[in-house]
Amino acid sequence: MFQNSKQLFCQAALAGLLATSLPAAAAPVAAVPTLKYTLAMPAPQTHYFEVKMELGGFPTDYTDIKMPVWTPGSYLVREYAKNVEGFEARTASGQALGFEKINKNTWRVRHPKQGAFQVSYRVYAFDLTVRTSFIDGEHGYLNGASVFMYPADNKALASTVLVQPAAGWAQVSTSLRPGPGKFTYKSSSYDELVDSPMEIGNHKVLEFNANGTPHQVAMFGNSNADETKLLADMKKVCEEAHRVVGQNPLDRYLFIVHNLERGGGGLEHQFSTTLEVARNSYGTEAGYKSFLGLVAHEYFHLWNVKRIRPVALGPFNYDQENYTNMLWVSEGITTYYSKVINLRAGYTTREEFLNGLANDISSVENTPGNRVQSAAESSFDAWIKSYRQNENSRNSEINYYAKGDLIGTLLDLNIAEATKGEKHLDDVFRLLYDTYYKKANRGFTDKEFQDAVAQVAGRRYDEFFSNSVYGTKTLDYATALGYAGLAITSAPLASTGTLGANFSNRTGKLLVASVVRGGAAWDGGLSPNDEVLLINGVAPSNESAQSLITSPVGTEMKLQVRRDGLTRDVTLKTLANLDRKYQIQPVAAPTAAQQRVLARWLGSAK
Repeated sequence: MFQNSKQLFCQAALAGLLATSLPAAAAPVAAVPTLKYTLAMPAPQTHYFEVKMELGGFPTDYTDIKMPVWTPGSYLVREYAKNVEGFEARTASGQALGFEKINKNTWRVRHPKQGAFQVSYRVYAFDLTVRTSFIDGEHGYLNGASVFMYPADNKALASTVLVQPAAGWAQVSTSLRPGPGKFTYKSSSYDELVDSPMEIGNHKVLEFNANGTPHQVAMFGNSNADETKLLADMKKVCEEAHRVVGQNPLDRYLFIVHNLERGGGGLEHQFSTTLEVARNSYGTEAGYKSFLGLVAHEYFHLWNVKRIRPVALGPFNYDQENYTNMLWVSEGITTYYSKVINLRAGYTTREEFLNGLANDISSVENTPGNRVQSAAESSFDAWIKSYRQNENSRNSEINYYAKGDLIGTLLDLNIAEATKGEKHLDDVFRLLYDTYYKKANRGFTDKEFQDAVAQVAGRRYDEFFSNSVYGTKTLDYATALGYAGLAITSAPLASTGTLGANFSNRTGKLLVASVVRGGAAWDGGLSPNDEVLLINGVAPSNESAQSLITSPVGTEMKLQVRRDGLTRDVTLKTLANLDRKYQIQPVAAPTAAQQRVLARWLGSAK
């Protein structure tokens, strides 16, 4: 019994020794997901891009494939899926797979036991703006969000993009890094792919170097630009923009410039921007300076928005609105800096800068909506209001670009005054860059922006933010400008009376285009789209139509209008025009403190 037990013990010990000395069975290794896009355009004149997605390492029964509803930087749900046609799904060997569309922008592809599969579709692209996509017989331009779909649970997945240009096209410009093979590019994530527009065709590519970084300018379309001067001036603007934060986040940069019959506007990206310009505007001083202002605005977004950003603006939810109160910072203060940058670069004089500021104040203060909607509300409601203007927008809204520009101006002046000319708004953006982009790799909250201003200034401005950003109290221009030895005055814009209505003459009909809150037309019942049939019993003429706009205060106007096919009589009396024109002038004898603030604010510009 004892010997049998000992034998059993030895057998068990030997089995244990073998178990520990033999390698364990290897656990199955999960497949690494892969994604490749092929972008083709075999018939560009039909305005279609063709996309194929090759997905691997998806060991699930189904995968949801999504198309964004908006693109970062343009705060409107645009429903890009509306342009998708011919969606198909197949195995890697070409066998058809089942799929169904489960909501407006999601296709569920069923691929049981098929870790690798393909998706293909066409996208109609005939909207040449900086935020959409376009292709015709001359060139192709695309924003990734409106063309490329993505696997719903894999936005962080790296991908490659193979571009197959249309026959005869030899140029592709994009900020994506080149991959193996001609016209092949690499993207580290879907966010990067979306943030890297492409210009495809036979456009001209210009180059310059700024801040040690190569810059390219992809120029589509003819223009009257002096290219040598243009590159030199763009370089200088870029270098001045860099000095605001003082840190270069770039290793390459691309300007895509569309020279069109009519154009204006831009959209920022992390390593690029797209600009639309009227092709002949470079030939006038105003047009050329406007272009340099656009360059400065979009380039400064490299810091403000793409890296220094409100917490809501990244990582992005491409399925719905991404709300923030801070577009007055992201866009409005960027507008402010576009002017400051061109002033510092020497393309704007101090007098032009101050005259422009006075005009901006006039524009904001003469907008009735400025007393209805705050800058924060304007930012939050951009999705439903700012991009959907109607005849009453001026009465109920304020533009966060315009209001944010002025708030930024006052913050800059207040910080300079509080620090005796030692610091200004540049220092706030340097602090935000270091604290939230470099160290925390995240966006800032509303409070954290206020805290950054307070830290730089050495005092808090909570009442200012409450009244002027989150409320509709009139900005205290006089006090802020006074810190810099400047005086602001205003006078009535017009001495005549007004009905408080705007008119248009379309197809020979005199129509009410809009009415102004609190004006005679507003109170008296004149409505947008009313057709004016008679003015004081006489059919409208150029002279009588002009009388509706400018007549002595108290003038009685008897109008017969047609509305909804019926005529009605409206009697109104003109009221005083409440709009005012503002002017800014230096005081006669500025103090040393005022001179320090002015020097910090506007530098050495004359």
